[in-house]
Amino acid sequence: MASIITVSGLTKSYASGHVALKHVDLEIEEGEIFALLGPNGAGKTTMISIICGNVNLSGGTVTVAGHDIVHDYRGSRSAIGLVPQELFTDAFERVIDTVTFSRGLFGKPRNDAFIEKVLRDLSLWDKRHSKILELSGGMKRRVMIAKALSHEPRVLFLDEPTAGVDVELRRDMWQLVRELRETGVTIILTTHYIEEAEEMADRVGVINKGELILVEEKTALMKKLGKKTLTIVLADPLDTVPAELAGWDVTLKADGQEIEYIFDTQAERTGVSSLLRTLGDLGIAYKDLNTQQSSLEDIFVSLVHREKAA
Repeated sequence: MASIITVSGLTKSYASGHVALKHVDLEIEEGEIFALLGPNGAGKTTMISIICGNVNLSGGTVTVAGHDIVHDYRGSRSAIGLVPQELFTDAFERVIDTVTFSRGLFGKPRNDAFIEKVLRDLSLWDKRHSKILELSGGMKRRVMIAKALSHEPRVLFLDEPTAGVDVELRRDMWQLVRELRETGVTIILTTHYIEEAEEMADRVGVINKGELILVEEKTALMKKLGKKTLTIVLADPLDTVPAELAGWDVTLKADGQEIEYIFDTQAERTGVSSLLRTLGDLGIAYKDLNTQQSSLEDIFVSLVHREKAA
C-alpha cells in the first residue's frame, strides 16, 4: 500500500539544548489506523505538531500526500485534519457556524449537506444551534473533530482524542474512527489509553525520549513480544512454593490457592508440560487451568523499561 506520510531523519532541538526528536524515520500507509504510544515527554505531540506545520523542524524532511511540509505548506496542510489535545474553541460561536467557518479557512466551497453529515455522524446535529460554551466537555471534543473533518482531509490526527471523556463517549469515538477509516481517511492517534490502540490500531509505533524505538503491526507485535500467564488453581492451598519448583519462575497467588507461571510463547520449550508433570510427581492436585495473553500495555511498559535500562 502507498505511503501517505513519509518522515525521514526528523529532528527537533530547542535553544535550551533539549532534543525533542532524534532522527525519526516513519512511513504511514494510506487508509491505516496508526497509534503512536509513548510516556509523557516522549515526543508524540512534538512530532504531530511538526507534521501538521505548527512547529518548525530542525532537520530532516516530511511529506504529506506528496507535499513537502516546508516547501509546500498549503498543499500538505490542506490534506490534514488535526484534533489537538487541548480544547480550543470559539466559546460564543454556534456549533454549525464554527464548523462551517473551519471549512472555509481551507478554501473549500460551501457544502451544507457535507457539514450536516459530519454533525450527524458525530451526534451534534441536534446541538448545531447551541453555543459551544453550553456544551459538555465530551461534546466540545466532538466539535473539535467536526472542525478537523470539515475540509475533507485525507489524514486525521487525533492527539489524545478521548482524554477526559467518559467510557461511553470513548466507545462512540472508537466507532467513528473505524467508520472514517472505511471512507479512506488515514488516522494517526496518540493516546495514553493503551486499550484504545489495542482496540483500533492496525500498526503501533512506540516513541521514547525522542526516538522511535519500534514500529510494528499490532497483531505481530503482540505475538512476537507477548507472554502468556498460566494460572493453576490448586485443589488445596500451599503455604510456600516447593523447592522442587525452583526451576520455574512461579509465584503463589490468592492466599496460596493459585500458582502463577509466566512463560514466553515463542520459546522452544515453554516449560508448561514439565511444570504440570512436576506438580503431579509432588502430589499437588489442581482443579483448573487458564492462560492469559499479555496485553499491549504489558508490552509497552516492557519496551519502555528496556529502553531506559539500555
